[in-house]
Amino acid sequence: MQRLQKFREKLTALNIEGMLIANRENCRYLSGFSGSSGMLLVGLDQAAYLITDFRYWEQAKQEAPDFCLFKQKASLGQSLQELLRQLGWQRVGFEAKSTTYQEYQDLKTAFSGQLVATTELVEQERLVKSSAEINCISKAEAITGRAWEEILPLIKPGISEQDLALEFDYQLRRNGAEGNAFPTIVAFGGHSALPHATPTNQKLMAGDLVLIDGGGIYQGYRGDLTRTVVCGKANQKQRELYDIVLRAQKKALGFLQAGLISKEVDQVARDFITASGYGDYFGHSLGHGVGLNVHEEPRLSSKVMEIIPKNAVVTVEPGIYLPGFGGVRIEDLVVVTNQGITNLTFAEKDILIEL
Repeated sequence: MQRLQKFREKLTALNIEGMLIANRENCRYLSGFSGSSGMLLVGLDQAAYLITDFRYWEQAKQEAPDFCLFKQKASLGQSLQELLRQLGWQRVGFEAKSTTYQEYQDLKTAFSGQLVATTELVEQERLVKSSAEINCISKAEAITGRAWEEILPLIKPGISEQDLALEFDYQLRRNGAEGNAFPTIVAFGGHSALPHATPTNQKLMAGDLVLIDGGGIYQGYRGDLTRTVVCGKANQKQRELYDIVLRAQKKALGFLQAGLISKEVDQVARDFITASGYGDYFGHSLGHGVGLNVHEEPRLSSKVMEIIPKNAVVTVEPGIYLPGFGGVRIEDLVVVTNQGITNLTFAEKDILIEL
């Protein structure tokens, strides 16, 4: 109920009577409901409705006890029309970023009053994590770390990217994950120069770089971990790249704390990589927030001037990607504090692992 009360304070400032919440993660954050079909209707007073169909009715009763349940009719639009008519509201907000054009047209048909587009009202509340949320993220990251350790002995010549990704996914589940935080990235050799490579049937060869990026889910919250190793003995270039990326990450981790501007933190790692001669090969941002989504606010980016708050959970993941040669990325998941960070990632990284 505390989350609902804070959210209602934002609605008051917008001069609207209520808000439609369709984004799945936002629905879960405000209500506790984890089903894949449903919408919230939250009013300024005590009105709080969860609209869902018969498949999720019993689940909704258990997970969202603070919400009045409204059984979905033939369509969500018809349900909204009936409920809004009962409430008599004339000015209702909706999530602009989570609403398709077709859904907007359906809303206009269902509601004769004024629709007010809003941007990331719930997402801004989700930016600062509670101790319970941090605990769930920490467990998701621990599961991910154990899965990583389990697959290390399998990194041998002849295994394919797809098979190693499947093994990683299996170990996530075996260690307690509800599922994958995102599709697992496994990339060998030159393929690792693609930051978001999709696993293929490419076979691992001795001397290849191996980049693995994955995460498990625990009670809806995500883990995120990237490690890079070498199959066999690393060459001088591989060692050079790894050392630069690791030092860049450690500089950023040592600098990061609450109250800093996102751009400043990104710049610490970016300046070091640039000074080392590889600035043109670090093309993505330094990191991103993690929670119910694997990519959420705040962003650690050279383009973002927002202040990083205490108890944000973010990745720190610099990388260098050389076309035709391969890529190195090292990613930890951390909680931002007033004094620095608490690192939730325990997987080995201090040396380039040769397998």
